[in-house]
Amino acid sequence: MTAIAGSLYSNPGIGRNLDITYAQPVLFLTLLIIFYTNMYWLVPRYLFRNKYPQYALGLAFYIGLTWLSGDILFRVNHVTPEGNGVFFLFFIVLIQVAASTAIKLFQRWAMDTQRIAELEKATMQSELEQLKNQINPHFLLNMLNNANVLTQKNPEKASQVLMKLSGFLQYQLYDSTRAKVLLTAEIQFVTDLLSLEKVRREDFQFTVSQEGNISGIQLSPLIFVVFVENAVKHSLDSENASFITLHFAAQKDEIRFTCTNSRPRSAVERKDRGGLGLANVRRRLELLYPGRHDLIIDNAAGTYEVTLTIRIP
Repeated sequence: MTAIAGSLYSNPGIGRNLDITYAQPVLFLTLLIIFYTNMYWLVPRYLFRNKYPQYALGLAFYIGLTWLSGDILFRVNHVTPEGNGVFFLFFIVLIQVAASTAIKLFQRWAMDTQRIAELEKATMQSELEQLKNQINPHFLLNMLNNANVLTQKNPEKASQVLMKLSGFLQYQLYDSTRAKVLLTAEIQFVTDLLSLEKVRREDFQFTVSQEGNISGIQLSPLIFVVFVENAVKHSLDSENASFITLHFAAQKDEIRFTCTNSRPRSAVERKDRGGLGLANVRRRLELLYPGRHDLIIDNAAGTYEVTLTIRIP
């Protein structure tokens, strides 16, 4: 600002006889007041609150203050300024106002960007927890219904169901509440689910196979169980044998999961809501792996196959 003041009063358009010793400090103080009061008072108080007339009045006050300061300096030094000197003085004021306003606008943009990012993250976490809570009760309800049926028909098998159910509860209360779980834990979870279904249905077969090195791979919990539950539900056939095949493959930076189940020859009328679990897992995948997953569903004549590919960082 001192350099600006020096260049201003060495301008021949203002006057040659003006004492620069007094002019520089006065002009420097005036520009300093304009810069900081605009940045910390006028802009936050009026411009950010859409009070444009008040802000315009504030700018008019700055122009008047600059004119008054210059007029006092000219009168004290008995100098009559030329027209281009006055315009140059106003130009300096406009630079000060524009610079301080730009700094404040940038600061607000940075704060708003951070606030929006934090809000989006909090909203996504809240929605994910809500979707997980919708999945867990649906799963537990199915298991309790199985145990209820077996209690009357086969108490020993019912006991096995309840033991498996305790393992499911432990997984859901502890492991599945984490942001990431081991892929091996998820595979064990769905394997136990199919083992439990095998207890309930004698004419039912399942296989779980793995390919590649899956140790140490982490991902979000309860991604695969919805597809397995869906396969269990839609493979139910009272007249023929049914099967479910699960395959997990780890290749480079991606996981490919394939779930294939048999379908009954005659369509079974279902009274459940259906589709809720699948809709939830679709939404979870969009939130957790946006642009980093592919879900393909092949609804053939005798089988139903789901292929989910997740690209992990």
